[in-house]
Amino acid sequence: MMRGGRSLVSSSPAFSNDAKKLLVCTSNTVSVFSTVTGLQITSLEGHTALVTSVIVVPPSNPAAKVLCYCWTASLDGTFRYWDFSLPELMKTIDIRMPIFSMVIPSFLDVPAEENGKHQDLFAYVSIEDTKETQEKTKASRRQIRKCNLSKSRLVGKLILGETRKPEVLTVSPSGKFFGIRNKCKLHIWKVLDQGSERAAVRKITLHHTKKITVIAFHPTQRIIAAGDVTGRILTWRGFGNRAFAASNGVTDQKLINVQEDKPGVRDNDDADSCSTWHWHSAEVNVLSFSSDGSYLYSGGKEGVLVVWQLDTGKKKFLPRIGSPLLYFIDSPDPTLSSISCADNQIHLLKMPSMGILKTISGIKAPCCYPDMYEGLGNGIAFDQTAGLVAVRTENYCIQFYSLFDDRGVSEVQVCERNHQPGDDVTVIVTSVALSIDGSLMSTSEVKLAEEGIGGLVCLKFWEAGSQNKEFSLSTIVYEPHRDAGISAVKFHPSGNMVVSSSFGGDFKVWKCNHDVIQNDQMRQNFSWTCHAVGSYKKKPMTAAAFSADGSVLAVAAKTLITLWNPYKNVLLAVLGETLTPIANLSFVGKSDNLVAASCGSNPQLSVWNMSKLSLSWSYKLHIEVVASAIDLSSFAALVLLPESSKKTTFKGMDGVILLFNATDPVPTVIWSVRKAKGGALGFVQVNPSSVEEISIDGKAPKVLLAYMNGDHEYVLFDPYCKDAREVSISQKEGLAAHDHKGQAGQYGYASIYGKLPEFDRKRPEAPWVPSFPSDRPWETIFSGSSHNLPPLTKLCSAFLESLLEKRTSAAE
Repeated sequence: MMRGGRSLVSSSPAFSNDAKKLLVCTSNTVSVFSTVTGLQITSLEGHTALVTSVIVVPPSNPAAKVLCYCWTASLDGTFRYWDFSLPELMKTIDIRMPIFSMVIPSFLDVPAEENGKHQDLFAYVSIEDTKETQEKTKASRRQIRKCNLSKSRLVGKLILGETRKPEVLTVSPSGKFFGIRNKCKLHIWKVLDQGSERAAVRKITLHHTKKITVIAFHPTQRIIAAGDVTGRILTWRGFGNRAFAASNGVTDQKLINVQEDKPGVRDNDDADSCSTWHWHSAEVNVLSFSSDGSYLYSGGKEGVLVVWQLDTGKKKFLPRIGSPLLYFIDSPDPTLSSISCADNQIHLLKMPSMGILKTISGIKAPCCYPDMYEGLGNGIAFDQTAGLVAVRTENYCIQFYSLFDDRGVSEVQVCERNHQPGDDVTVIVTSVALSIDGSLMSTSEVKLAEEGIGGLVCLKFWEAGSQNKEFSLSTIVYEPHRDAGISAVKFHPSGNMVVSSSFGGDFKVWKCNHDVIQNDQMRQNFSWTCHAVGSYKKKPMTAAAFSADGSVLAVAAKTLITLWNPYKNVLLAVLGETLTPIANLSFVGKSDNLVAASCGSNPQLSVWNMSKLSLSWSYKLHIEVVASAIDLSSFAALVLLPESSKKTTFKGMDGVILLFNATDPVPTVIWSVRKAKGGALGFVQVNPSSVEEISIDGKAPKVLLAYMNGDHEYVLFDPYCKDAREVSISQKEGLAAHDHKGQAGQYGYASIYGKLPEFDRKRPEAPWVPSFPSDRPWETIFSGSSHNLPPLTKLCSAFLESLLEKRTSAAE
C-alpha cells in the first residue's frame, strides 16, 4: 500500500544542522527532503495521528553538526525522539493527551550539560486535557503545560495557561522566552532556570484592539512583533522590563517606580513602546526576524514576502509567489531560508536576494467554487498508463502529479489569467479528460458572467509534447453547445475522438485531424472538428461514455440511457428510465455491462446488460464517482454514507469503496474511508520501473486502485491482494477479477447487434495550406459550421468594420 498527496504545510518545517535537509510534517509522518535536489530522502514513520511539531536537536559543538537527531510531537499524544539519518526511532513518551504545539527553549539557551552536571530536558506544550472532570468547562481543556522529556512525564499539575482553543507556541531565538497569541492578547513567559522542574516561570500580557494572528521574537533584544487580522504589524520594544528584570526573585524597584511616556502601549502593559506598520491588505500569517535582527519578514494572503528594515521602516518585496504565505524559517546556513505557501509548496530561497532555488511541490489543494458548480465533478482525471493524476488548481492550471513518486510533474496553464491570491473567481475549469495513453487532453471552462453579461463556455483540446506532460493548445471551441454548460467530456479508446455532452439538450462528437507540416523540421499539427451532433427529445444530456472497443457511445438523456453508433451517428437503443438524473456512466472494461450512477433525492447505482438491453441489478446508494478497469470486468464505486451509518457501523467514516464484479451484485471487497466528498477513484497500471517497490509476496500486481479523498490525499493498493485487508472492513474470500464478456466473447456493439461491418475510417489526407487573416473578414465570418463561429466580441468588431469600410480613392 502506497500513500501520498499529504499536506506539506500543516506545520512549520525545520532545517537540519548542516542545512542540507528539510524536515516537513506530512500527516502522521515526517518527510525528509534534500535542500539540494528538492527530492524526498526518507521519512519518519510511527505516529498514528497528525504530527504537529518537529524540532531538530542543535549541535553542542561545530563538529557535531553532522548529527541528525530530532523530537516530534503529535495529536496521538506522544513525543518521539529520532535519528533521522538512518532513520531510527530512539525514544517514545506517551502523555495520552493530544499535543498541538511544542517548543524546547533549552536547546537555544543553555547546553544539556553545565559544569559537568547533567540537566533534565524540558518541553513546553499546548495540549488538550481529555481527562478533565465534568466540573471543568470546555474552555479549560486547552492548556499550556511543562513536560520533562528526560523523565518521560508531565511536570506535576503545573498549568501555565488555559485557552479556549489550541494555540501555537512560539519560542525566542535566544531560548529565554516563549509565547502564544490569544484573541487580542499576547501571553509571554520567561523561565528563570531551564534545567529545573521547580524553576519559576513569569508571565506578562500585552494587549491589542484586533485579533492577533502571528508573533515573532527578536533574536537579541527584548522586541516582539505581532500581526493582526487587518494586516497591521505591531512591534513592542522593551517588553517585560518590570516583570522579567528580577535577580534571585528580587524585583528591581527602580524600574517599577520610574514613570515615563510609553508611546503606543495600551493600558498598563509592560513595554517601553509600541509602533505600527501597515502594508498588508489582509491578515498577516508570517512574521520572522532575520538572524542578525536587522530585518523583519512578513507575509499574508497577498502572496508577497515583505522585508522591513527594523530601524527605518523601509521595505522591499518578493512578489508573485502566487499563494498565501504560511511559514518562513531561516536555516543554519545564512544564505538559505524556506517559505511555505497555502498551495502546498515549499520554496527554498537564496538570501539575501530572495531568489527561489528549489521548490518542493505537493499536490495542490482542491478548488473552492460557487455552489452552483459543485455538481460538475471533482476535476480529477487519471492517466492509467503513466500512473499520473491530473487535478485542477485555483490558479487556473491542471497539475500533473506522479502517484508512484509522490511529487509534482508539471502544470498546464488552462486559462490565461493573472491570478492573485484572494481574487474573486472569474473562470472555472469544470472538467478535465485524458486519453488512455495520456497523450491528449481536453478541458472545459466557464467564464462567469458579471452582472449577467459576458458569460462564456470554452472547450479546449491539448496535445502532449516531448517533455513530461508539457501540453500545448491545439484547438479551442467557443460556445460548443450554444450558451449551455458542458456536463461531461470523454475520450474514445483510440484517442482520436471525443464526446462532449451538454445540459442544453445535445451532445457532439469531435474528431481529431492530423496534418503533417513540412518546414525546417517535420511536425504534426492536431486540429479538432465537429464530426456529429445528436440529441434525444430535447432532454439534457448529463453523462457520456464510450465502450471498450469504441463501437458504442452511451449518452444519458437525463433519466434515460441512449446508445449510439459514434461513427455513423445512429441511435441504436434506449435503456430503461431511472428515478433521478444520471450523473455518471461507465462501461465495465471489456464486458457487456454498463454502470450508471444517479444523483438527487433518490440516488441509484445500476448495472445494465448490453446484450439483453436490460437492468441486471441496482442499489439505492449515493455515488460520488465510479471507476472501471480497462481490461477487467470489475469496477469500483465511491459511496457517500448517510449520517446514521457514520455514527454506528463505520465509526466516523463518511464513505466506503465498493469493488464489484459486474455480474455479481455482492461486492467482493468493502473499504471504509474518510473525506469521501469530492473524492476520486481510478485504476492505474503498474509502472514497470516501480515493480520491485510495490511487489507483494514477490509478485508485481498488474493493476492498482487509487483512491483520492476530498483533500487530495491518496492511497494506492492492489484491490485483489489479501494484504489490502488491513484497511478493509470485510472481504469476500476466494474472489478475484474475472473477464466476463458478452455472447460468444463479444462486447460493445457486437454484443448487441453482432459483428460491426468493416468500413474505411481513414479520411483522405488534405495538403496543409497556410492561412492568413483576410482584409475583409465580414465576407467569410459566417462560413462553416456553427460550432466554429467566433465569440460575440469578434463578431461585433467585424460587423462594425463592414460598416466603416475605408475608401479606396481619395475624395476630391
